[in-house]
Amino acid sequence: MTNNAVKQVLIVGGGTAGWMTAAMLSKLMGPQLSIRLIESDAIGTVGVGEATIPAIQHFNAALGINEAEFLQSTQGTIKLGIQFENWGNAGDSYMHAFGPVGRPLGFTAFHHYWLAAQARGDNSSFWDYSLNYQAAHTGKYAPLPQIPNTPLQGLVHAYHFDASLYAAFLRRYSEQRGVVRTEGTIGAVVKTPAGDLASVILKDGQSFSADLFIDCSGLRALLIGGELGGGYEDWRHWLPCDSALAVPTAATLPVMPYTRAIAHSGGWQWRIPLQHRTGNGLVYSSRFLDDNAARQTLMSNLDAEALAEPRKISFVTGRRNQQWLQNCVAIGLSSGFLEPLESTSIHLIQSAVVRLVQCFPQQTDMAALRLEYNRQSQQEFEAIRDFIILHYHLNQRNDNGLWQYCRTMALPDSLAQRIELFRQSGAVFRQQDELFTEVAWQQVMLGQHLRPQHYHPLADSLTDDQLSGFLADLKAIISRTAAQLPAHQQFLQQGR
Repeated sequence: MTNNAVKQVLIVGGGTAGWMTAAMLSKLMGPQLSIRLIESDAIGTVGVGEATIPAIQHFNAALGINEAEFLQSTQGTIKLGIQFENWGNAGDSYMHAFGPVGRPLGFTAFHHYWLAAQARGDNSSFWDYSLNYQAAHTGKYAPLPQIPNTPLQGLVHAYHFDASLYAAFLRRYSEQRGVVRTEGTIGAVVKTPAGDLASVILKDGQSFSADLFIDCSGLRALLIGGELGGGYEDWRHWLPCDSALAVPTAATLPVMPYTRAIAHSGGWQWRIPLQHRTGNGLVYSSRFLDDNAARQTLMSNLDAEALAEPRKISFVTGRRNQQWLQNCVAIGLSSGFLEPLESTSIHLIQSAVVRLVQCFPQQTDMAALRLEYNRQSQQEFEAIRDFIILHYHLNQRNDNGLWQYCRTMALPDSLAQRIELFRQSGAVFRQQDELFTEVAWQQVMLGQHLRPQHYHPLADSLTDDQLSGFLADLKAIISRTAAQLPAHQQFLQQGR
């Protein structure tokens, strides 16, 4: 194709993915681009991505969004972590809490000192040293960047929010910055002789051309899959869940500042507290649990009145082989699907948008940028995939074939090596700029009973008195700080 400047961008599909993309492009590149978004009110969105991770703050901050306005507009609540229930054995519970646990000494991570203390008879919980955990499980929250009079980090938070309200909020934001929304459904797509996308034709006859197309059409993957035939890497041999049922319930008070992921026979249930309702769902494998049994499991484990009938979502866990193909970038569910166990769905939209901005082509010859974008996307998806597989693999349940399959299945080499490293030495190393921190990996592995055989020898450099004093001081600071925080419910009411 002729190498011309990229001036026209066409986003196909709205929802969270479409409007997050439109908002960031219009904010950062609005004067340089003509941006149009095509969506149809007749086509529903999945709309279950209501829990996030702390990086969402950076996205909102880049857009200049005020937190109080955002929470009010989206019926949002604070999220301090994810509580995993029944993932080891039935009755077990631990939290992947955001933020630090304890503090390192020199070059040695905190958990090595905690493991050394355990070997000497200490019986404290690893989460005694997490401010986020102590605040979450007592329902406390206030903005606290740092624990006063200490070098210790304060609370680290993300959000729960209504994804459809967030999309509407970002639509208003985008349209104020020049994005043109067109209502309609696509009837045909025109391609160039070189195989690029040239234009889309709506069912009402309108035609729109662009230099760069962004596929935010969700699981349909209308452009990247349907028109360009982009291949898909199926990960169901590692993550066999392929179905979800979603249902909202009435809000329960007080609203707790964490997500719950509750393992059941054949799958797991999410519980996401918003101000006006609670989001619930069951993720399961149709191979091990039929739809009727899944519905019964979900409906019998709700903690409030259901506000609608459960809605089924079918999916194939995996990723597009090329998330940028020709002159089309897939963002959101069109780019791949990872179940929402660690609340990564909206983050993957965010990182894709930021990556696109960083790799945005000036000219329509975009091969080198496309290659780099796809390399980074693959790396990110695979790292998150491994972290999600970890939860399933470390289970000790025996009540359904799903759990037994996941416990004994062959793992990706990257994950098998990481588990073995922790098992032998307690060491966890973050790979380059991957999403989840060392502390996140530590919490899941320790929470699901993977105890290292050894810890770092530097942890033995402290005497018994020094080690117990170090831990006791940390525990007291965390406990005292958490106790002084106001209730999360109070924080929400102040923002109204």
